[in-house]
Amino acid sequence: MTTAASRRAIVAWVLYDFANSPFTTLVVTFVFAQYFTEAIAASTVEGTALWGYAITVTALTVAFLSPVLGALADQGGYRKRFLITATVIGAAATAALYGVLPGEVAQALLFFVIANIAFEFANVFYNAWLPELTTPANIGRLSGWGWGMGYFGGLLALGIALVTLVMPDTPWFGFDTADGENIRATNLLVAIWYVVFSLPAALWLQVRGSARIPRDRVVRRSFEQLARTFREVRRHRETVKFLVARLFYNEGLVTIFAFGGIYAAGTFGFAVRDVLIFGIVINLAAGLGAIAMGYLDDRLGARRTILISIIGLVVAAIVGVTAESPAWFWAVGIVIGIFSGPNQSASRSLMGRYAPPGMENEFFGFFAFSGKLTAFIGPFLLAFVTDVTGSQRAGMSVVIALFVIGGLLLLLVREPRQQSSLE
Repeated sequence: MTTAASRRAIVAWVLYDFANSPFTTLVVTFVFAQYFTEAIAASTVEGTALWGYAITVTALTVAFLSPVLGALADQGGYRKRFLITATVIGAAATAALYGVLPGEVAQALLFFVIANIAFEFANVFYNAWLPELTTPANIGRLSGWGWGMGYFGGLLALGIALVTLVMPDTPWFGFDTADGENIRATNLLVAIWYVVFSLPAALWLQVRGSARIPRDRVVRRSFEQLARTFREVRRHRETVKFLVARLFYNEGLVTIFAFGGIYAAGTFGFAVRDVLIFGIVINLAAGLGAIAMGYLDDRLGARRTILISIIGLVVAAIVGVTAESPAWFWAVGIVIGIFSGPNQSASRSLMGRYAPPGMENEFFGFFAFSGKLTAFIGPFLLAFVTDVTGSQRAGMSVVIALFVIGGLLLLLVREPRQQSSLE
């Protein structure tokens, strides 16, 4: 029976996705990233390279430390403490980006890397609550609602930033356009948004069985837990197979999100404004798709939902690399959005079904590991193929191969029996 406390916890959990997604939308993707390459760095080429290095540092740090921190959280009952700490650090480092002036490259990269690492670590502990807040029969729709609300939170914050700070000749709230102050102020919006909407999580989320081993033994026991997980890998064979499959199909999504705007501009002649609108459309479609297909996840199972999303993404990618008309590319963007949200949401719910009780943080640490360890491969292959062939279309076709390989590997994965309500 759902109690008032559990309902509050579910609302708090969903709101946390709403709280932290503007960081990805405004800082990592659309606003500050572009400002860094064009105004802070010495040149766009140098800025793009440095931004890529910063993303790589984040990815490798998160990949290797997430399982360790997850095990520490499991053994010490530190999940909520780690979540709050990472959130505060992430919000503070994001706010600090407001003070970075053109030319201050080192400061910008330092604050961004700290904020991005904290953001990714917080997601490990946030995701670990998913299997505790619901049942296997409903985990898909809850994951979908969280992911969908995250997309909507990012879009709403982006809309507010554009209307009040980025687009007006006279920005709101007394900010100026000199030295890009109005653009830098979007980081303050993200930081405030992050803190305000994460407060329910800090107040209402509770850790099940939080009384753990004494502090003086927690580190040793955490590494013992990790070692035991690796020794007993046969017991978690299906989880390992799933994470290997996710390495490939998630890499396809990473590549699309990283180069979709570049491809739209270079192949179809999209202006900056067109690219921004295109990104908004994709995110809106992804949010709606994540919520709608969350129910399909509970009906058919997360594995089947992921496979359906991969098929949709493969079809969209094929059309995208062969289409000649910008209208077709707009249609492709909508389809990619519809299926990318459910792909990510169902992947999270499937991991939640695999995670053993008491080891949720560690397993979602490995989930982060699988999403970050090879995050450079897709962009590298796309760049290499584009360079060799001289064609953006040929380069973008790399994502088709990544989706197909991931889908074929996922066919070898067996899902938990309780996952599908049809069984």
